[in-house]
Amino acid sequence: MSRVLRLVGGRVYDPANGVDGELRDLWIEDGRIIADPGAEVPKHDTIDISGRIVMAGAIDLHSHIAGGKVNLGRALMPEDHHGHAHGAHGRLRSGSGAATPSTFSTGHRYALMGYTAAFEPAMVPANARHTHLELADTPMIDKGVYAMLGNDDLLFRLIQSGAVQEEINDYVAFMLEATQAIAVKTVNPGGISAFKFNQRKLDLDEPNAHYGVTPRHILLRLARAVAEIGLAHPLHVHCNNLGVPGNVETTVKTIEAVEGWPIHLTHVQFHCYGTEGDRRFSSGATRIVEMLQRHSNLSIDVGQVMFGQTMTESGDTMAQFGNRVLAEPERWLCMDIECEAGCGLVPFRYRDRSFVNALQWAIGLELFLTAPDPWRIFLTTDHPNGAPFTFYPRLIRLLMDRDFRAEMLARIHPAARRHSGLAEIAREYTLFEIAILTRAAPARALGLADRGHLGPGAAADITVYVDDADRERMFGHPVLVLKDGRVVVRDGRIVAEAHGATNVVRPEHDPAIAGRIERFFAEHMTVRLPHFRVSEAEIESRGGRIQVRETRRRSGAA
Repeated sequence: MSRVLRLVGGRVYDPANGVDGELRDLWIEDGRIIADPGAEVPKHDTIDISGRIVMAGAIDLHSHIAGGKVNLGRALMPEDHHGHAHGAHGRLRSGSGAATPSTFSTGHRYALMGYTAAFEPAMVPANARHTHLELADTPMIDKGVYAMLGNDDLLFRLIQSGAVQEEINDYVAFMLEATQAIAVKTVNPGGISAFKFNQRKLDLDEPNAHYGVTPRHILLRLARAVAEIGLAHPLHVHCNNLGVPGNVETTVKTIEAVEGWPIHLTHVQFHCYGTEGDRRFSSGATRIVEMLQRHSNLSIDVGQVMFGQTMTESGDTMAQFGNRVLAEPERWLCMDIECEAGCGLVPFRYRDRSFVNALQWAIGLELFLTAPDPWRIFLTTDHPNGAPFTFYPRLIRLLMDRDFRAEMLARIHPAARRHSGLAEIAREYTLFEIAILTRAAPARALGLADRGHLGPGAAADITVYVDDADRERMFGHPVLVLKDGRVVVRDGRIVAEAHGATNVVRPEHDPAIAGRIERFFAEHMTVRLPHFRVSEAEIESRGGRIQVRETRRRSGAA
């Protein structure tokens, strides 16, 4: 028997198991939490955490941390690295960057905040190998990727040719396995492709100029495919018309378009703008919350804006081309990737005295504070698009501290205050609710059965905090972080380096689909299918390990 570790006297918040601030000991063996041995106490080491707050390691459902656009972002704004050097924390390598941190900085900074997993939500399949190489280079955290579909020519050809749903399902399942992904994302469905044919916008029922398919077609086919092949996480949707006043109507129609199949809308703050008021720009947060209440198949993450310099990075070439005029500093980049999708990068500074930026900030908080079910809303800044992920502690304080929120509200553009109902919202999140938002709910949404909770059998990813009235200080500086049962952070310093797992799925599919995909690659792509596929050995040879997550194939109506 290996040596057992006992954490003594912590106040535990574990929503997945209904534990709300109870004083408990935690027992750990071989990187897993075990049941209290009772009278048969084994030989063990002890860490006294009496009176400290204990939660599972936090999980970031949506953070752009690896891949082509992230690497381009690092090159596009080198001053972000010159101005944000990061110490080596003992024997570990250093890194730099805030909006576009290096791989080392990404892993270290997540760990220093008590995060033990983060998921890259927008991997173009053609760029899978590069994305996985960067993630393998990112220490401390578990990770996973969402394959971007919905602008790929082969999918359009399948839909255009009248392919039955089972063929679409097989294609999606094959692409997930070939790219070592855990979920499917669609970005401006149909719109990135339409941009290449000189369309500058694409509404939900507007056909792609070349293929004739509409975003509604794409959404319904992909949402159904994701459900039927049995993924835990619903189709992850970046809606059409990002950032456009009045786009809340597109978002509402998107929810209705999937006809009851599960759907997750990402960075919804950027997709819930109305046109009311003298400035023709207003909050649509109430509409989105109403949709959450009416549609049990719906979940969202917020994409909260925080003030300061960042880099916006998106697969939505159409939107980023339009945003290029807002670049600060004045540089931008858009590119195509193997006809599958694209990306656009625009540096940006959010200002509290800008009416639009201030209202964006308020809209995100309205979503958080009026959504009734914390299990279906997730804490994100769409790193780095709304703000770097290092702003999470401040965002948590805004959710938990009404006085701090009022203080910040008093500083923003006065017209934004008048256009927002934020001042009237008294709600303050509890520690239990924060544990749902940042731990239990993301784990459940991604099918990570052994993460996000502290019950027997769970991975011993554990974060310990001092209970501090200043919640920003508390969540920014945990006193102890364990990764798979090993102490990696102590008193604000990294004391050991860990290497997390890459989470993937292996949904069943008809192997015959590979023949059609291989012919398409031979005729239209610059790489052949055998070289496109990413093997497990490639990930494992970089020091990572593969964790296959369960899928449950289903069929029939939503």
